[in-house]
Amino acid sequence: MTQSVYMPTKKLAIFASGAGTNAARIIDYFATSQTIEVRLIVCNNPRAGVLNVALDNNIEVLLIEKEKFFRGNSYLNELKTAGIDFIALAGFFWKIPAQLITAYNGRIMNLHPALLPKYGGKGMYGTKVHEAVLDEGESETGITIHIVDEHYDNGDVIFQARCPVLTGDTPQTLAKRVHDLEYENFAKVIETTLMNQCM
Repeated sequence: MTQSVYMPTKKLAIFASGAGTNAARIIDYFATSQTIEVRLIVCNNPRAGVLNVALDNNIEVLLIEKEKFFRGNSYLNELKTAGIDFIALAGFFWKIPAQLITAYNGRIMNLHPALLPKYGGKGMYGTKVHEAVLDEGESETGITIHIVDEHYDNGDVIFQARCPVLTGDTPQTLAKRVHDLEYENFAKVIETTLMNQCM
C-alpha cells in the first residue's frame, strides 16, 4: 500500500498592469488545484482590467505605488502576510526591485512575448516587441518564460515556444499568435516549475 505524501498548497501572486488576460487563464487553470492557489493579484494601475478579473474570481488585490515599491520595503511585509511562495509576472511593466528578487530568489517568473535574448530589455514590451520583430524581417517569434534577475529580460530561461511570422502580418495579427502561445503554456510552466522546486 502506497502512502500518500502531504504537500502543502503553494500560494501564487500574479503581478499585472493591464487587462489581465493571462492572469485570468492562470486563475482558471489553478481553480481546482490541490497544490497551487492564486492567492493575490498585485497591480500598479488602479484602472487596469486585471482588477476586474480579481473581483470576478474573489481574489485579493494589492494595489501598489511606486515610492514604496522602489524605495520602501517593496511590499515584502504584505507578500509575507499573504504567505506568497512564488510570483508570476503577467504583463507587469515595472522592473522588480533588488530586495524583492533577493527575498524571492529563483521564485519570480516572467513571461516575455519574444524569443529572448532577442527583443528584450528596457522598453521592449507588448506591441513594441512585435513591431521590432516585423521591422527586422524575422521568420519566427514566440514566447520566453524565464526566472527574473536584476536585469530586464535576463534571467535563466525555463521555456520557449515558437510560432511563424507570416507574410502580411501586422503587430496585431502577430500578437494574436503569440498570445495563443502564452495562454497555452504559461500556467503549465508555472505548475511544473513550482512542483519541481518542491521536490
